[in-house]
Amino acid sequence: MSGLGKESVTWVEIDEGGEGQRIDNFLFKHLKGVPKSHIYRILRGEVRVNKKRVDQTYRLQLGDSLRIPPIRVAEKPQSEYVPAVEFPILYEDDALIAINKPAGTAVHGGSGVSFGVIEQMRSARPQAKFLELVHRLDRETSGVLLVAKKRSALTGMHEIMREGNSDKRYYALVLGDWHNARQHVKLPLHKFDTPQGEKRVMVREDGQRAHTIFNLQKNWPGYTLLEAELKTGRTHQIRVHLSHLGFPIAGDDKYGDFARNKELMKQGLKRMFLHAHSISFKHPLTEEPLTITAPLAPELQGFIDRLEKQQ
Repeated sequence: MSGLGKESVTWVEIDEGGEGQRIDNFLFKHLKGVPKSHIYRILRGEVRVNKKRVDQTYRLQLGDSLRIPPIRVAEKPQSEYVPAVEFPILYEDDALIAINKPAGTAVHGGSGVSFGVIEQMRSARPQAKFLELVHRLDRETSGVLLVAKKRSALTGMHEIMREGNSDKRYYALVLGDWHNARQHVKLPLHKFDTPQGEKRVMVREDGQRAHTIFNLQKNWPGYTLLEAELKTGRTHQIRVHLSHLGFPIAGDDKYGDFARNKELMKQGLKRMFLHAHSISFKHPLTEEPLTITAPLAPELQGFIDRLEKQQ
């Protein structure tokens, strides 16, 4: 609810979606379109929590009764339509959802995309009080994507990932003949913007620490299937590490071999061959060990089948 155009007091009971949030951040989301300066003004004046004044740093508790005074601002135009999409579900309980994200879908709106996976899931599940991305995948990458249904699960998962207690693995088909059965790659990565305003990453000495382990799965003439283990989670990490080593990912439109990519499109591979195939961790609330896997998308499996036949 936006509170826009309303001229009566609003009462909000804080549920799990708002629990633990700073009150100013909660009001920014709750009163979309209201200037921040105005929100801070009502916080100093007429907002009450359990009939008491609080300052902007107050963290909301489950069951708090929040009084929001009448607010009048210009009615906002209807926000853009977001289609309701249920993505293929790999795992779901009352705290987490794991979906198999298709390639070509952004995980969230922004940077030229008006909506992504998370907005479409919220549209498909209007009754869900809380849905937030646990982590991200590049738009061109398919595979396991985790979404939290509770704030406690979100903060728990963030801690698990920060402490390095999750095991994320990807399949990447690279151009070239890779020979090492298991190879640690530790090359620092630096983010920059191209003159056209696109985000890019390159290996540079003063970049952020980045560590990937590559496990050889299978060779075909001119191609190798690798499993990548992420030890750090930098933007475009697997793609840039492989490209720098001279083994670009098949179909990578940013760091790949563009001439070969055109040939691959004619052979039926119209996307990048990078797939988040598994994630393992202890459940943030129950501590039960979980491994979630996502099958290869048909277009990737089909390309592997074609390589097998050509041998």
